[in-house]
Formats: sequence, C-alpha cells, structure tokens
Amino acid sequence: MDLSVSSQAAATGFLLGLGLIVAIGAQNAFVLRQGLMRRHVLVVTTLCALSDALLILVGVAGLGALVARSPVLLTIATLGGAAFLLGYGALAARRALYPARLTAAPTEQAGLGRIVAATLAFTFLNPHVYLDTVVLVGSLSARYEGDVRVAFAGGAMTASFLWFYALGFGARLLAPVFARPAAWRILDGLIAVIMVAIAVSLLDAWRAG
Repeated sequence: MDLSVSSQAAATGFLLGLGLIVAIGAQNAFVLRQGLMRRHVLVVTTLCALSDALLILVGVAGLGALVARSPVLLTIATLGGAAFLLGYGALAARRALYPARLTAAPTEQAGLGRIVAATLAFTFLNPHVYLDTVVLVGSLSARYEGDVRVAFAGGAMTASFLWFYALGFGARLLAPVFARPAAWRILDGLIAVIMVAIAVSLLDAWRAG
C-alpha cells in the first residue's frame, strides 16, 4: 500500500466529512443543546458519530448509488424526516416562549431512553444525512480502490467523531451565557427556525423532483 496516496485519501475524506457535517443543521442543533444542558452528552455524541460512521461505511460499500436511484426510499425518508423536523421545531418554539425553567446546570431530568430515541431520530430521519454520507461520500469514494478507499472512509469517519465530541463537550464553555433565560429563548427560537426551514426545503425539493 502506498502510504502517501492513502494519507492523501484520508486527508481528503477528513476534509470532506468535516465540510459536510459542520454546517448548522437539525442534528448539530440537537447536540449543541444537549451539550449546554449537560444531559447524556457522551451518549449523544457517540451515537451521532457511530451512526455517521455506519452510514459512511454503507455508502463506501456501494449502496449510495442504490439509494439515490430509489424514488420510494427517498420519498419515505423525505416525508418522514420533514414531519419529524416540523414537530421538533414546534416544540422548540414552545420552549422559546417559556424559557424560565431551563438551566445550563447539570441535570438528569430527561430519561436516557428518550435521549437515545431522539438522537437516533435526528440521525436516521434526516434525509440530508443520507445524501451527505451515503450518497455523496459513497460516490466520491468510488475513485479509490482497496486500502486507499478504506483510508478515505476512515478520514471521513474521524471528522465525524472529532466534530461531535468537540460540539457536545465544548458547548459547556457557553454555559455562563446560557445561565440567562433570554439566551435560551434565542437558542430555541433559532432551533425552531432551522428545523422548519430544513423541513420546508425538503418538501420543496420533493415536490420539484
């Protein structure tokens, strides 16, 4: 195996993965909020990273093209994802109206099962995740062969792990800011806008297609 070629492929995969995941979206907004609340942060960040790694693996294995060619799968993912995002956006808007009970201090009010379910929903009910990891990363990996393709996939997976852990555990640095209810009002208001905007864009793209 040519180490220089593999290193270059890994770096390319890392930069691609980071570029795709850093954009503000439903999953990142959820991880940020959990990090600020300090609720099961390790579980949330690890689940997100492992889920991304699994989807990248599926795409690199050659299933990205299959998903892209299946109107039924894309329709189900789009409608289900849009419904979920709209629902969560409504909850975020409600929280923005009643922020006084929220705190950035450590708490275990939310059950682990609900947090795990929400994390998986934000990952697997979001069509953008499939388009980014399975379809795009999978398609670009086709230019590589063998161990070099593995290095490319490894680079993309590494980007996911680094980003989610940095976002989840780095959020506590903002805790003093979010000690004020007004900060939570702004955050949840932005989250509501993001969720609804993504849902609307998904439905528009589905109708146009």
